[in-house]
Amino acid sequence: MLDFLAENNLCGQAILRIVSCGNAIIAELLRLSEFIPAVFRLKDRADQQKYGDIIFDFSYFKGPELWESKLEAKPELQDLDEEFRENNIEIVTRFYLAFQSVHKYIVDLNRYLEDLNEGVYIQQTLESVLLNEDGKQLLCEALYLYGVMLLVIDQKIEGEVRERMLVSYYRYSAARSSADSNMDDICKLLRSTGYSSQPGAKRPPNYPESYFQRVPINESFISMVIGRLRSDDIYNQVSAYPLPEHRSTALANQAAMLYVILYFDPSILHTHQAKMREIVDKYFPDNWVISIYMGITVNLADAWEPYKAAKTALNNTLDLSNVREQASRYATVSERIHAQVLQFLKEGYLREEMVLDNIPRLLNCLRDCNVAIRWLMLHTADSAYDPNNKRLRQIKDQILTDSRYNPKILFQLLLDTAQFEFILKEMFKQMLSEKQTKWEYYKKEGSERMTELADVFSGVKPLTRVEKNENLQAWFREISKQISSLNYDDSTAAGRKTVQLIQALEEVQEFHQLESNLQVCQFLADTRKFLHQMIRTINIKEEVLITMQIVGDLSYAWQLIDSFTSIMQESIRVNPSMVTKLRATFLKLASALDLPLLRINQANSPDLLSVSQYYSGELVSYVRKVLQIIPESMFTSLLKIIKLQTHDIIEVPTRLDKDKLRDYAQLGPRYEVAKLTHAISIFTEGILMMKTTLVGIIKVDPKQLLEDGIRKELVKRVAFALHRGLIFNPRAKPSELMPKLKELGATMDGFHRSFEYIQDYVNIYGLKIWQEEVSRIINYNVEQECNNFLRTKIQDWQSMYQSTHIPIPKFTPVDESVTFIGRLCREILRITDPKMTCHIDQLNTWYDMKTHQEVTSSRLFSEIQTTLGTFGLNGLDRLLCFMIVKELQNFLSMFQKIILRDKTVQETLKTLMNAVSPLKSIVANSNKIYFSAIAKTQKIWTAYLDAIMKVGQMQILRQQIANELNYSCRFDSKHLAAALENLNKALLADIEAHYQDPSLPYPKEDNTLLYEITAYLEAAGIHNPLNKIYITTKRLPYFPIVNFLFLIAQLPKLQYNKNLGMVCRKPADPVDWPPLVLGLLTLLKQFHSRYTEQFLALIGQFIRSTVEQCTSQKIPEMPADVVGALLFLEDYVRYTKLPRRVAEAHVPNFIFDEFRTVL
Repeated sequence: MLDFLAENNLCGQAILRIVSCGNAIIAELLRLSEFIPAVFRLKDRADQQKYGDIIFDFSYFKGPELWESKLEAKPELQDLDEEFRENNIEIVTRFYLAFQSVHKYIVDLNRYLEDLNEGVYIQQTLESVLLNEDGKQLLCEALYLYGVMLLVIDQKIEGEVRERMLVSYYRYSAARSSADSNMDDICKLLRSTGYSSQPGAKRPPNYPESYFQRVPINESFISMVIGRLRSDDIYNQVSAYPLPEHRSTALANQAAMLYVILYFDPSILHTHQAKMREIVDKYFPDNWVISIYMGITVNLADAWEPYKAAKTALNNTLDLSNVREQASRYATVSERIHAQVLQFLKEGYLREEMVLDNIPRLLNCLRDCNVAIRWLMLHTADSAYDPNNKRLRQIKDQILTDSRYNPKILFQLLLDTAQFEFILKEMFKQMLSEKQTKWEYYKKEGSERMTELADVFSGVKPLTRVEKNENLQAWFREISKQISSLNYDDSTAAGRKTVQLIQALEEVQEFHQLESNLQVCQFLADTRKFLHQMIRTINIKEEVLITMQIVGDLSYAWQLIDSFTSIMQESIRVNPSMVTKLRATFLKLASALDLPLLRINQANSPDLLSVSQYYSGELVSYVRKVLQIIPESMFTSLLKIIKLQTHDIIEVPTRLDKDKLRDYAQLGPRYEVAKLTHAISIFTEGILMMKTTLVGIIKVDPKQLLEDGIRKELVKRVAFALHRGLIFNPRAKPSELMPKLKELGATMDGFHRSFEYIQDYVNIYGLKIWQEEVSRIINYNVEQECNNFLRTKIQDWQSMYQSTHIPIPKFTPVDESVTFIGRLCREILRITDPKMTCHIDQLNTWYDMKTHQEVTSSRLFSEIQTTLGTFGLNGLDRLLCFMIVKELQNFLSMFQKIILRDKTVQETLKTLMNAVSPLKSIVANSNKIYFSAIAKTQKIWTAYLDAIMKVGQMQILRQQIANELNYSCRFDSKHLAAALENLNKALLADIEAHYQDPSLPYPKEDNTLLYEITAYLEAAGIHNPLNKIYITTKRLPYFPIVNFLFLIAQLPKLQYNKNLGMVCRKPADPVDWPPLVLGLLTLLKQFHSRYTEQFLALIGQFIRSTVEQCTSQKIPEMPADVVGALLFLEDYVRYTKLPRRVAEAHVPNFIFDEFRTVL
C-alpha cells in the first residue's frame, strides 16, 4: 500500500495540508493578539465618549439602518467614522482574514470527512485512515488544533473585541456584499462566549462545549478519534520512556489532545464514569496540570469541576495523600539527580569512552531530570491555580510544602540539565559524523597489528628473540584477514564477529603461553582494545539523539519560563559568565518550535517561514529580555561614574606645582572609577561568551545583542529624562523654560560624556549609537505629536522610528500635548504670545509689553540646540509647520463664516469696492469712506487679528530656528553647508532655465531629488519659511479688500517710535507689529499673486488719498496712519526680499523719501 504521506497520496496530502494550515492559523492568532488596537476594548472613559457611537457589537445587526441613520445625522460623527476607518481598516482586515481562516479550516475538515465517507479517495475510508499510523495522528491533530484555535481566540481576543472588529470590518469593507463572503457563518462561530481571561472571572455555563458545537462535526468521527486516543500510544512515545513511572510524561502530548477533544463530546465528561476512570488512570494518575499547546496551561481540577464523571474520576489523583506522595517523590528524585548531573558536568568527566559505555545510564538520568522539572514546573505554576478557589489553594500549598519547593533550586536544576543535555548532544553529533572514519581506522590498526605479529612468528624478523612458529604465523594472518573483512554496513554481523575475535585473541594468549613475551602481549592487548573501540563505535546510533530530543522537550514551559526571569537576571548580575549556561537553556526552549513546525514542514507549506519567524522572534525577544539586565547593570555603574567624574574628580591643569600633586591625584575617587569600569567590562565579557547561536531560524549574535541592549537602555533613560525634564508650570513667573533647558542640557551632557568614556571598554561606536538613538527618540516624538494634526495617523507598527527590539517608551500625556516636544513648543508659544510681548526685530528679543522686561531672545534657540541637538530644533520646526497649517485652515473656515455668510459685511465691502475703484485714482473724502467701512465691520477684527498674529508669531520662531540651524551648520559642518548651498543654487538655476526654454532638462515625476534635498536644506537652515506654501486655497471674493481694511483698522492702535519702529499704543489693546506684518505676508503668500497686487494697490491708494486730503486741508505733518501704512510697505518689501520698485509702483517715491525725513 502507498505510504500515507507520499506526495502522490491525495488522501494523506489533503489532511496533512489541513493540519499544517491549523498550526499556521494558531501562530497568526497569537501574533495578532499582540496588536489589538486599544480603542476596540473601549476601556477608559475618553475612548467610550469619543468612539462609543461608531464602534458597535453584534447588536448592530439587529437594525443596521437605525445605527447608520444616527451616524448620518451628525457630520462630526461621520468625519470621526471616516478617520477611524482610514486608521484601522488595515489591521481590522488582517484580523478578519484570521477569523475567516478559522472558519474555512473547519469547513475544509468537514468536507474532507465527507469525501472520505463518499469514497472520493479510492480504497480509503475513515476506518482505514485511522488504522494507518500517520493517518491516525493527523486526524487526531486536525480536530485537536481546531479546539486549540477556538480556545486561543477566546483567551487572547475577548468576545466583545471580536464582535466590534467584525462589525467594523462589515461596515468598512467592500467585500461584505460579495456573494461568496461567509460573514454570517464567521459571526455565528466567533460571537462572544461570555468567557473572560481576567483572573477571578466566572466561567460561563456550558463553556467551552457549546462554543465547540457552533459548527457541527461528524459525531462518529469524534468518537472514533477519542477511542484511538484512549487506547493507543499514537506517537510511540513510550519507547523513549521505558520506566513505568514516566508513562504519564510519555503520553503528555496525547493527554493534551484528549483533553481538548473531549469537549467535542461532553457527554463523556458528564456521565461516562468508566471511560473517564480509564482516561484518568492512564493519563492523569500523578498529574493534573497540563500544557495544551505551546505552554498554554490548564488545571484539570478547575477545568473539570462542572462535569460529574470527570470530577469523580479525578478525585483519586487529587486526593491529598496522593498529592503528598507525588510531591515528596519528586523532591527526593530531584535532589538525587541534581547531584548526579553535577557529577557528570565536572570538567573532564564526560569523555568519549565513558559516554559510549554508559549510554543507558546517562539517558536514564536525563529522563529523570526532565520528568522532575516538568512535574515541578507545571504543578507549582501560579497561573495554574485560581487564588479565589480554596481547594486549589490547599493543593498548591500542599505541593509547595512537600516538595520543599524553591524556585532557585528548580531553576538551577533546569540550567544544569540543559547544559548536560547540550554537551551530550554535541558529543553525539560529533561521534556520529566521525563514526565510519573512526571504525575504518580501528579496523586498519587492528589488522596491521595482526599482520605484524604473523611476521614476528615467521622467524625472519631480527632482534625479536621469538622462535619460528608456522601455525601461529598462519593463525595471525587469518585473524588479520578476518578483521579486514568486517563490513561497516552490516553492523549486527560485524558486531558478533568482533566479539568472537576478541575471545579468540584472549584464548591464544593463554593456550600458547605468550605472556612471557611482553611485546607480543602488548600487540594482542592493543588489537583487543581496537576491536573494543569498534564495538563501541558501531553502537553509536541516531536513535540516542532522537530519544534525547523527545525527552528534552520543553514546549510546556514556553510561557511558564517567564516566571524565572528575575532569578535568571539576578544570577547574571552576580556572575555574568552564567550567560553560557543560559545559552543551553535557550536552545532547549528552542526545541519547542518542532511541535508547530513539524507538519508545516512535511506539507512543504509556504507558511513555514512566517510561523518559524514568529516563534523564533518570540524566543529571541525573551532572550533579549533576560539579558537586558546586563545593560541595565552597566548603566547603573555608569551613572556612578558620571557622578564621580562631574562632581568629585577635578580636571588636572596642564601645569601644576609638585606640592599640589597629591590634591590632584584623588586616589580614592579614581580607584572607584576604575573599579566600576572593570565591573562594566566584566558584564560585556559575560554576554560575549554566549557565542553566536541559532535560536529557531534567527541567528543571535551576542555582540549585536549587547549593542541592542545598550541602545534599549539608553533610549529608555534618555526618553525618560526628556519627558521629565520638559514639564512646565504655565503659571510660573518668570517662565521655567530656560532653567529647565539648562538642567536637561546638563543631564544629556552627562549621558553623552559617560557614553564617550565607556565606548572603548565595551567596544562599541558610542557617538554613532548616541546620534542614531537620540535622533530616533526625537523624530518619533515629533511624529506622535504631529499625529494630532493628521487625519490618517501613523500607528506605532507603521512608524519608521519605532522598533520592536529597541522600543521608544510612551508616557501618559501631562497636558494637551502628547509628548515633550509638544510641551516645549507650546511653552515657547506661550511666553512669546504677541498679546503679552513685543518682538523687537533688530535685537531678536521679546519684551514684556507691560513691564518692558526681556522675556526671551535668540539665546533660547542656541540652548535648545545644545540640549536637543539639531534633531530637536528640526523637530520643533516641523511641528510649527503643522501648527501653521492648522491655524491657516482655521482662518479659512473663519473667513467663510464671519465674512462670506454675513450679509451686512458684504454690503459694506461692496460699497467700499465701488467707492475706491479704479485703484489708480484718488478717493475723494477718503477719511469718511474708509472709517465708516471700518466702523461697520468692527466686530470681525478681533478674531481676525488673533489668527494673523498667531501665524506671524510662529513664522518668527521658524525664522529664528532656521538662523540657529544655519549658524551651527556653518560652524560644525562647513563643507556640508557649502555643498548644500551650491547644489541648491545650481538646481534653482537649472529649473529657471527650463521654464525659459522647456527643451532643457527638469527632474522627472519619479525623481526624488527635490524632495530629498529639501529635507537637507531645512535641517541646515538654508530656507526661508516666509516663502513656503502651507495650504492649497480656492478663490475667495473680497479677500484683498478685507485684508486692507483689517490693516488700516489696526494702524490707530500702533505708534512710531524712533528707536523701536512701530510699537503698541496701549498695552490694554495689544498689537505687535512684526507678527502682524509676517502673518499678513504668509496669508497672502497662500493665494494667487494678483491678490497681493490688489492689496498693495489699495494701500498705495489709501496713502495717496490721505496725503492729498491733508495737503488740501493745509495740514503740515503726515498723519500717523499714513506713516504706519508706509512702514508696512517698507517692511513688506524687506521681508519678501523684493525690489523697492514693487512698492513705488503704488506710492510715488518722493512720498517715501519725504516720510523718512519727517521721521
